[in-house]
Amino acid sequence: MTRGVRLILFSLLLLCAGLTAPARAEVVVSFYSHDFGDRFPHAFIVIKGTVDATGEAIDANYGFTATSVSPAILLGSVKGEVQTSKSDYIEKSDRQFDVTVDDATYARLMAKVGEWRDRKQPSYSLNKRNCVHFVMELAEVVGLKVNRKSKLFKKPKSFLIEVKGLNPELG
Repeated sequence: MTRGVRLILFSLLLLCAGLTAPARAEVVVSFYSHDFGDRFPHAFIVIKGTVDATGEAIDANYGFTATSVSPAILLGSVKGEVQTSKSDYIEKSDRQFDVTVDDATYARLMAKVGEWRDRKQPSYSLNKRNCVHFVMELAEVVGLKVNRKSKLFKKPKSFLIEVKGLNPELG
């Protein structure tokens, strides 16, 4: 076999090997808002994708809300919980933007969700620890700039639009 034929065969082999290599895994974190109503939370994240290191498929969502909605929310801290929403609630909500994260960032994100889940009760405060504060901290974990002095902590959609404005790479 001539050197030229071997070079062509070798090139074809490399090309075929590249085509059969597994696709790079990725995890996408989507930030959502839901207009006010009787269902909660009004700000939350949806996580979908595959963890690169393990191949684990991810399809989850997390928001933070009071465990019981009552006038007590207006008076101070009440019991809070990290909650997942049903697909119909997500479908009726507004996706504001997406961020693709690596495995290490995904692990930090899940640690932050766990931190909120495990907080000492009462953990929900309309003015200091609500669903918008929760997604603000998750936005920081994925590397986004946020305004910690925002006046929009009771306006989920407006807050996420503000975050988008602070991060032009989000488009």
